[in-house]
Amino acid sequence: MKFLLSGNTAGILAVLYASLSGLPAPFAPVHLLFINLLTDSLPAIAIGVEPSHGELMKDKPRDVSKPIMDGRFAMEVLLQGIVIAAVTMVAYHMGTEASGHGTGMTMAFATLSLARLVHGFNCRTDAPLTLKTFFMNKASFMAFFAGILLLSAVLLLEPLHKLFEVAELTGNQLGCIGILALIPLLVVQISKRLIKR
Repeated sequence: MKFLLSGNTAGILAVLYASLSGLPAPFAPVHLLFINLLTDSLPAIAIGVEPSHGELMKDKPRDVSKPIMDGRFAMEVLLQGIVIAAVTMVAYHMGTEASGHGTGMTMAFATLSLARLVHGFNCRTDAPLTLKTFFMNKASFMAFFAGILLLSAVLLLEPLHKLFEVAELTGNQLGCIGILALIPLLVVQISKRLIKR
């Protein structure tokens, strides 16, 4: 649930930022359709089959009188959404300044898609990931690489460019997308470790 809500919050915040700033839309409708049908559903399914980990017995039982979506949950969703939206709009500005709106929109779409795929690893457990827990769920890796494959096809195969309304990107731009998409993973994992202390 946190994965889907934080990812959708990021998309909404990115569109809201563009609207309030008087910028053209950062995404085409087909981009949002691609994200919702493919890059969202694959990690969500993988998270649903996350195996229990050794730290589970150390967790305190949830108070049944409290709602699942409490204030802390909502704050985590919002903050994670803000981080993903921020890197998305950084990519949008980079692309727009380099080669115009088409490139900016493509970089925003690719960054949001990839960041949400990576964010799936954040949402597997409330605890910080360790080497042991990171490799426990094979389904999460299958979902991640399937998403990467689909996104790569859209970005790199010229016959798909018109259908998905994407511009051709340079190697440097693709590298920037990869770096930006990793930032939410680092931010969330660092924050989990600080909270755990």
